[in-house]
This record gives sequence, C-alpha cells and structure tokens, in this order.
Amino acid sequence: MWALKLSRPFMECHTRHLKPNLLANGYGLWAREGGMRSFQGVASLQGKNFMNIDELTDVELRDLLSLSAQLKKAYSSPSPPVLPRPCEGKSVSMIFQKRSTRTRVSTETGMALLGGHALFLGPQDVQLGVNESMRDTANVLSRFNSLILARVFAHTDVQLLAKHSSVPVINALSDLYHPLQALADLLTLEEHFGKGSLQGKVLTWVGDGNNVLHDLAMGAARLGMHVRVACPVGYEPNGEIMHRVEWHAQRSGGSYVMERDPMTAVAGAHVIVTDTWVSMGQEEEYERRMRDFEGFQVTRRMMEHGAKGSNAGRPACVFLHCLPRHPEEVTDEVFYDPARSLVFPEAENRMWTVMAVMLSLVGGGGRGCEVGESHNGGGGRRSS
Repeated sequence: MWALKLSRPFMECHTRHLKPNLLANGYGLWAREGGMRSFQGVASLQGKNFMNIDELTDVELRDLLSLSAQLKKAYSSPSPPVLPRPCEGKSVSMIFQKRSTRTRVSTETGMALLGGHALFLGPQDVQLGVNESMRDTANVLSRFNSLILARVFAHTDVQLLAKHSSVPVINALSDLYHPLQALADLLTLEEHFGKGSLQGKVLTWVGDGNNVLHDLAMGAARLGMHVRVACPVGYEPNGEIMHRVEWHAQRSGGSYVMERDPMTAVAGAHVIVTDTWVSMGQEEEYERRMRDFEGFQVTRRMMEHGAKGSNAGRPACVFLHCLPRHPEEVTDEVFYDPARSLVFPEAENRMWTVMAVMLSLVGGGGRGCEVGESHNGGGGRRSS
C-alpha cells in the first residue's frame, strides 16, 4: 500500500481519478486501505533549475538521493499496488543536440511511470540558436511544457535556455557538467556500500578530466569522500570547478588530489571510475588521444591495487563507467566482473534519479506537488 504527499490544489484536481479503495485526507495523502507508504523527507526544488551538483544545497543533494531510492523501491516492486501518478498532466521537452541511449530512455520511461509525457526533440526537430534563437525556443517550449531537459554541446546553450525559460530546465549534459549521471553514480555507490556510508571512502577517477568527472567529484566531495584524479598531461579537469570540489571536500571531511600515475591514484581506492577518452565531437583527435592515454586503461591489476577485503560480503573496491564503453578504456575482465562492476545497476539508476529530479522540480518534494493552475496543458510560469 502506497501514498505520496501531495498539495491540496493537486488533490482537488485529481481525486476524481482515484479508485474506490484509495482515500484522500486533509493532509493531501494518497492512501490505500491496509496501510500507507509515502515519499518522505524530500525538499522540493520547485521554481529552480537543475544545472549542476554545485548549485544544490547539501540537503537537496541528499534528498534527491533519498527520493531516488524511494521511487526505485516503489515503482520496481514485482507486484506493485496502485501507484500515484504525481506528474499526470505534466510534460517535458527533451532537446538533444547530442544522441544518448540512457538519457532518452530513462527520461521517457521515468516520466511515463510518473504519469506524464516526454517529447523528444532531436537535431532535425529543433536547432538551438540556428533557425530560431535560444530565447525564442525557451519562451515557446515554456508555454507547452512543464519542464525542459537539454543535452547540449556548449554549457552556455543550457544556461541561455534557463535564463529565458519560465519553467525549470534540466541540464542533461553539457561540455562542463553531467549532473544526472553524478546522481546515478552516487545512488549506485550508496546501494553498494550502504546509505550514509560514503564518508571517508576513496573515489579515484582514471582518464579524461571531463564533464562527468566535474559533477561526480563535486557530489562525492560533498558527501565526505576522498577524491583522487589521474589524468595525462593536457587532459586535466577544469581548474575553477575542481577548486570548488576541493572546498567542498575540506568542509565535509574529504579531500581532493591530482595524480599523474594511475596506479598511485588507485592505491586503496574503494571506487575506480573511468569514461570515454574520445567524447562526441572529438573524433578527429582519436589517434592522438589513444597515444596520450596509454597506461590509463582500467585493468584487473589496477582493481586489485584498490581497497582490499569486503563490505558485508561485497567487494571493497568497485568499478563505475557511465557508458557507452570502449575496450581501450577498461578490459572486459573488469567491465563484466559480476562482483566488482556496477555499470549496469549504474545505468538503471539513471531512470530513478531523473524521476526524482523531475518530480522535485514540478513540486513533488516534501512540500507536495503544488501544481500551478494557470495552464491546463501542464506548463506554467515560475515565480521569480
């Protein structure tokens, strides 16, 4: 039996859809006879954008992870009861300048589970800043949709969308940040090591200092992890962003260090992470990058150099990769290791975390799903 805290306006609009065995009370709860389960302790992000991990408060970061876990438990039940549809009547426009399997499928499926609708807009459907200005695109989509999700090349593109949009904007990837991936990674690690147990753990990044690293390091540092980064010369992460990572690490009891030797960086690590060496748009650099990244492939020897022993019967050192993966980045032996490799649970968690972000942005956090009443189509302006 399940329940979701919802606001009174939402309840007044939607209680007519409840089945007889579902009850609505004065506190805005959906309850099923025989008990109740609610998504609890979650702060709403209503009226905000989701641009990177650094812009979240510590409470918001932990609450998003908590809500993701609760959504996963509720909606993945093998025999689910009647579940709430808190995003019924809501929609999200998904702008994709860059293709992606996980981002598209997780967002479309997740929004459908929440009762809403996701609209895919690829390069042939909308050309940001080309045939129509970014400002005009943001203004138009805001009048149709409750959310805008954008996977873009330049971070300035998603910033312009956010500036001119009257509904929340989700950064689904830019050249500087990938916050949705970071949430999925952190949720995966909490599932493996235990909720609240990442404090003091060592996370080592081996490879290109890219957008995925920026947000993962930010989140890990804020949760008290010790972040190590091993990159070849010329492939270091953004210095300004990593200065923020170091600041968060110091105040949370963690640390941040840069290494050149990957074997030194992974010594005693609980988590070893890598990503593609050649991102979309860098194909012409392939041969040079293969030479520069020699010695940075994650191997069994590298994993065995990590933390020893086990955690409640689970390996003390695990592997993450956000996918798609190429064999030069990590050997098959590591990538398909059923005990150490968490890459496929990590991929699944992309859905539960984007669901948490969308639900929180439309007001589905602890303050309830407070739906604006000015637009019947599910859009609506944010208050400034």
